Amino acid sequence: MPASSKKHSTPAAIRAKGVTVRYGTHIVIRDLSFSIDEGAFAAIIGPNGSGKSTLMRALLGLIPYEGRIELLGNVPQRAYGRIGYVPQSFYADPHIPMDVGEFLNLARPSHIPRHSIKEALGEVGLNPTLMQYASLHTLSGGQRQRVLIARAVLCKPDLLFLDEPSAGVDIQGEETLYEILHHIQSDHGTTVVMISHEIDLVVKHVTQVLCLNNCLVCSGPPREALTASAMQKTFGSHYSRHTIKQHSIIHETGELLALQERKSSM
Repeated sequence: MPASSKKHSTPAAIRAKGVTVRYGTHIVIRDLSFSIDEGAFAAIIGPNGSGKSTLMRALLGLIPYEGRIELLGNVPQRAYGRIGYVPQSFYADPHIPMDVGEFLNLARPSHIPRHSIKEALGEVGLNPTLMQYASLHTLSGGQRQRVLIARAVLCKPDLLFLDEPSAGVDIQGEETLYEILHHIQSDHGTTVVMISHEIDLVVKHVTQVLCLNNCLVCSGPPREALTASAMQKTFGSHYSRHTIKQHSIIHETGELLALQERKSSM
C-alpha cells in the first residue's frame, strides 16, 4: 500500500464561529469567524472603535457574546489555567509601597516555585537581581509593560493575550517588546494574540493578522492579507499614502511593499 499523503494540520488555539457582541441594541462586532493556530503570533488591528478590545474580552469570556468560541479546545472559562493576559495599562498607587518581586509573588500560584520570578524577569529582558527590588511606581512605561508580561508568563501559559502592550512606550521600546513576544512565542511555543496599532511591527514580527472594522475584513499572514482592498476596508481611503514611523508599508497605489528600513542619509 502506498504511504498516506494526508497532510498534518496544526491544531487551532482559538476558534471563533459567528461571534457577535451587542451593547444594548448597538452591534460592536458582527458575525466573526476565524481560527488561530497553536504557536502563532497573531495581531488584531483596526481603527479606533472597530471592536478590537471587545473581541479580546469576548475571547477571554469576560462579556456575553453570541456564537461559539473555543480556546485550546474548551470554552474560554475552562481554559483559564492555561491563559496569560496583559492589560493595556496598570496603575501603581505610590501610597501603597510594593516592589516588583512582591507584585509578581502575589500572582504566583503555590505550585510555581519562587525562583520562577527571576526566570520570568529574565525572560522579558530585565535584570532579576536589581528589578525585583525596584518600586512599582518608579518604573518607566516600558519597564512596567515588561513586568506585566513577566507576570503573565510566570505560569508558562499556552495562550497569551495582550491588549496594546506598547501603548505609552517609545519607538525603541516598542521594537523591544515585539522581540520579547517573538521569543516567548518561538522559544516556548506559546500562542501570542495581541491588539496593535503598529502596522510596521506587525508586518515584521507576526505570523497572522486579523483586520477588524466591526466585522472581520481579512485574516492571514500579513504580507498576504494586507492588500490594498483590505487596508481600505479596514482604515478607509486615507491609508493609501501611509508611512508608519521608520518603515514604508503601503505604496501610493495601495500595494503592500516588502518591509524596508529607510536608509539614513549619507
